[in-house]
Amino acid sequence: MSMPMDRRQMVLGSGLLLMSLPANAAREPLKIPQGAGPLPEEWIAAPSIALWDGPPPGSPHVAPKVATTLDPTFITGVVRPEMRVFRPARSNGRAILAIPGGAYTFVSIRNEGTDVARVFTEMGYTVFVLVYRLPGEGWADRANVPLQDAQRAMRLIKSKAAGFDFALENVSVIGFSAGGHLAASLITGGLEKTYEPRDMADKLDPIPSCAALIYPVISAEPPFTHQQSAQMLLGASPSIEAIAKRSPALHVGQQTPPTFIVHALNDEPVPYQNSLLYLEAMRKANRPVEIHLFEEGGHGFGIGPSNATAGQWPQLCGAFISRHSQA
Repeated sequence: MSMPMDRRQMVLGSGLLLMSLPANAAREPLKIPQGAGPLPEEWIAAPSIALWDGPPPGSPHVAPKVATTLDPTFITGVVRPEMRVFRPARSNGRAILAIPGGAYTFVSIRNEGTDVARVFTEMGYTVFVLVYRLPGEGWADRANVPLQDAQRAMRLIKSKAAGFDFALENVSVIGFSAGGHLAASLITGGLEKTYEPRDMADKLDPIPSCAALIYPVISAEPPFTHQQSAQMLLGASPSIEAIAKRSPALHVGQQTPPTFIVHALNDEPVPYQNSLLYLEAMRKANRPVEIHLFEEGGHGFGIGPSNATAGQWPQLCGAFISRHSQA
């Protein structure tokens, strides 16, 4: 009997899968591997907020064929991006947009979604977990597709602040791996116009008040980039300009919010030097930044084991956000 793949196996293995596929193939239905775990009950029960009223920007699209057998907690084929909402028993007046990773090939909703929501709702945060469109699934404007969804998500969250009992000035973003790249793109290029406004929410500033980048992909070029993430986002042969545009460390400026960074020194898929590049950019711009480099943890550890040093980052992150909150 086959066993469910963990996050690290999926990141490493799906790159080999993608290289074997024709670029213009059509999508097959998702096949669930025998023995795979089900969707978390809390995910199924969580209220959903659609990002777009109607088709998202760039619709219709032509989806490629992806011959895959994924655990159902690795979401693919995202045509209607959404947020799942997790509310605390008692609000601390703050909210978080959590952006799971998955090499821009899938969205890892358990270890970087529901697990994150559970820990941070216990601290009093309202958590919105983003399921964003994947750039390699046939969207014409592939390099902008994830950022469109992240910008829209942040604007919608701020527009709903009063109803969810938090201040729109106290909305942070936490991104993991490729989701860390998306979060970094949001905080450095959030004011970039990537879609035509749909409603009043699109008048709001999409840049969060604070950010956390957890084992993020930062560089879009060798030697430190995660090649699969970069290829899925930019295509096989991107221009120098396209690479530079989606290398967030090059765009850190005075508008970049205070940022908390976590990485493990033994992270093989996404080397810790990605985080050092971002740290250096923040220091050069004289922006508030804090980094934690853990000896062990590898890649894709999510909230981390509570009995390991890497598992301390959520509490450290909460303290960082508190220090830099408006109230």
